[in-house]
Amino acid sequence: MYRARDQVENEEWLAELQQVADRLDLDTPARSRAADLFLSTVARSDDAEERSKRAVAAASLYAGALIEGDQRSQQAVADAAGVARLTVQQRWKSILEEAGLEPPSW
Repeated sequence: MYRARDQVENEEWLAELQQVADRLDLDTPARSRAADLFLSTVARSDDAEERSKRAVAAASLYAGALIEGDQRSQQAVADAAGVARLTVQQRWKSILEEAGLEPPSW
């Protein structure tokens, strides 16, 4: 859960998230889920560095698309977001867990 203030404070990053979603041609539900995951994770994170936010945004996009059935490969998301594939791989499951969702076991 996040506060409205979190959304205002991260307006720039939400715009960036939408730009990456455009490059990936994600559907609206996947974009919305990714934004919710991003804001929920950033609101709980003590690490507010810009580099960390980029990684959280990429992993949130991957996880949001996966949840909504509009999935893309980790590499495609990483390329579109400008991060390493390993960054997405290492973060997406913990983002789901922080949101109270159970990541797949495969």
